[in-house]
Amino acid sequence: MRRLLPAALVAFAVLPLAAATVPAPGPLDLETIMANPDWIGQAVESPYWSVDGRSLYYSLKRDGSPVRDLYKVDPASGQGEKLDPAAMAQADGPAVFDRAHRHAAFILHGDVFVVDLASGRRQQVTSTPQKESAPQFSADGRVLQYRDGNDWYSYDLAAGVAAPAAVLKFADDPQARQPDDLGELQLKLFKTLRDIKADKQAMRDEDKALDAADTGRAPQPFWLGGKSRAIDTELSPDGRWMLVVTVPKDHAKGEAPKVNHYVTDSGYTEPRDARTYVGRNDPAAQSLLLLDLRDHRQYPLKTDTLPGIKDDPLKTIRAQTVAALEKAGKADQAKALKAPDVRAVRIIARSEDGGGGGIVWSDDGSHLAVQLRAIDNKDRWIASVDFGRHALVDQQRLHDDAWINWNFNDFGWLKDNRTLWYMSEETGWSQLYTKTPDGKARALTSGHYEVSHPLLSDDGKWFYVRTNQVAPYSYDVYRLPVGGGALSRITNYQGMDDFKLSPDGSRLAVLHSSPYVFAQLAVQPSGGGAARELTNTMKPAYTAHDWIAPKIVEVPSSHGAGVIYAKYYGPADESAAASRPAVIFVHGAGYLQDVTLSSTYYFREQMFHNLLVQQGYVVLDMDYRASEGYGRAWRTAIYRQMGHPELEDLLDGKAWLVKNHGVDAKRVGIYGGSYGGFMTEMALLRAPGEFAAGAALRAPSDWTSYNDEYTSNILNDPQLDPAAYRTSSPIEFAANLRDPLLIEHGLIDDNVMTSDSIRLYQRFIELHKHNFWISLYPMERHAFEHADSWHDEYRRIDELFNTYVKPVKQAVVGN
Repeated sequence: MRRLLPAALVAFAVLPLAAATVPAPGPLDLETIMANPDWIGQAVESPYWSVDGRSLYYSLKRDGSPVRDLYKVDPASGQGEKLDPAAMAQADGPAVFDRAHRHAAFILHGDVFVVDLASGRRQQVTSTPQKESAPQFSADGRVLQYRDGNDWYSYDLAAGVAAPAAVLKFADDPQARQPDDLGELQLKLFKTLRDIKADKQAMRDEDKALDAADTGRAPQPFWLGGKSRAIDTELSPDGRWMLVVTVPKDHAKGEAPKVNHYVTDSGYTEPRDARTYVGRNDPAAQSLLLLDLRDHRQYPLKTDTLPGIKDDPLKTIRAQTVAALEKAGKADQAKALKAPDVRAVRIIARSEDGGGGGIVWSDDGSHLAVQLRAIDNKDRWIASVDFGRHALVDQQRLHDDAWINWNFNDFGWLKDNRTLWYMSEETGWSQLYTKTPDGKARALTSGHYEVSHPLLSDDGKWFYVRTNQVAPYSYDVYRLPVGGGALSRITNYQGMDDFKLSPDGSRLAVLHSSPYVFAQLAVQPSGGGAARELTNTMKPAYTAHDWIAPKIVEVPSSHGAGVIYAKYYGPADESAAASRPAVIFVHGAGYLQDVTLSSTYYFREQMFHNLLVQQGYVVLDMDYRASEGYGRAWRTAIYRQMGHPELEDLLDGKAWLVKNHGVDAKRVGIYGGSYGGFMTEMALLRAPGEFAAGAALRAPSDWTSYNDEYTSNILNDPQLDPAAYRTSSPIEFAANLRDPLLIEHGLIDDNVMTSDSIRLYQRFIELHKHNFWISLYPMERHAFEHADSWHDEYRRIDELFNTYVKPVKQAVVGN
């Protein structure tokens, strides 16, 4: 039941580690497990291949510092080193290649570099204070394109000259202004004015003629008007087209709440703006503008022809709310909820790892696809662009009565430059599809498992994907032919986190982890085979502990939901199963998967669970409904009723503990942070008496004060769907409090506002409730950073449980 480091990791380490002989550790204590986690080791971060494919780079956090050091390792020999500043200046960055593999390009310290692969000659293209990004080669390989913000540049490899691909001016063309009647009178009366106007026109005509004859001249600006601004631009590889995404320049985000910083360098309280509350103002509608850089023309791409764009998926809810407002004499509010004739859209945002962007060109620049999402979050469209008609052509519409997933929006073009590939949850599970613009979609994968991280090999023959095909909690790399066929398993870690294909396509660099091992780097053949472990960054003081390997269990749902997967922590000897206390841990984020064979984000909590077992408890950590990894129906079960299906699952978990592990039903505690804190509050307030005590950390207690992007997906807007917010907010159930509740919150949290906890606390005061406490942390945001705060936070949780869950008379809850 207990597991230490895999033997392969123990055998080799790139990093110099402490001596292998470590004194046997004593019992766990809070001082140790809540200390600065540098004593545990570091996760390998951001691996990438060198340009020549002979080395791998990766980053590690430096002990005692937030600085990330860069390391380089030879995957063939396993020999590696930490790079000093001089060596870092000569390192490669994550590279892109031209279609013929003659050149590579990358970004290093914010500047662009290009490498001639035959000679190895490296050339720095830019040296600027701003940070360039997104290097890509032109379709013919002669030009390197890159961007600075929303401005694109083209660097001619042969000439060694860089020039703007286009000049965008968000203002009205001063030369295009037509005279009004007074101006026409002036021109009619005064020959000098007519001569000046003719001279200016002659100069413009000459510039146009010179531009047409000399491609080395800077391009003429596009005047795009003063009513909008760009939030994204994408240049076609052939340099012919640019797609511009705009929003209204005067769009108001709405009033932002203030976060007061009390402990400051200045000694004064410093208020700072946080994000806007949901429903205070809809996100800005986005528009698309196609620029023809060759003919210097611009064309708006209208979205009003997308299928379903004029539907109102919230028609029934809207009618109910409007009727209620009209009955209450609030006609103005009712009028404001009128459905738009055409729904506004946004381009699907690019994810942090660079995947899932909303605009994709084919390699040769002949095809463009755009991914759009309705602002009401009910529809996603993938549309190609007809360059002849300057119009969007729908290729796939994905509708969801609840909300479109944040994940599984990756898409692109195959190497044939005419076939789309994309991810979709249309079957209820994320799967991979291909489609020609004039053909039917073809499913490349199918089944009750999730496919993600699609990577197309450079030769265009294979897709590499991450799936949990074997079990919901087990992830590995698989590959399948682009033309369709069986998934072949490539890695066998069960805890695979990410992967990178080598430049020649022959090897995979794999990040993998396990419950007590942070992400480590390995390399193996891309077609499958033995892996070579390249790092071991865990420290002996940590690995020497006899950590409890969480046992993955299946908790039956009593509400028809099937199986709820969970991690169980208990003693090695279960035979003495007397009446015992238990704690249920609730993971955060809602849509997050914590029941896996990978390392957990909650590594401190996992150590705390070991401490609880040492103190006589058993612990259950559940992937309740809304968790990631279990398909669409599991994800959307909470639509308009957050905290309800999840509570059913948590109560089923409690019943399972009582039935299978000798747990006393009257001695079960519950705790969690963020969404887990929300669920702790919902558990105590909607099921009073079921839990002996609860600790709610940084919990959203009123969803009307959370952000738009997350909340409106699940609960719609509060003005439109107030019933969903009343049903889903703990503060609405405050009168039900009867069990001890500890609330803990960072005072400078700008994600979940501290006011959520303070407002709930005030409700308890006014309701004359007992046994509730609040602990505020002046130097902490949503994710705590400082060891002292972590220790204090968990000391209080430990004392809460030892007082009210486990009968320890002498323990006292701190105030």
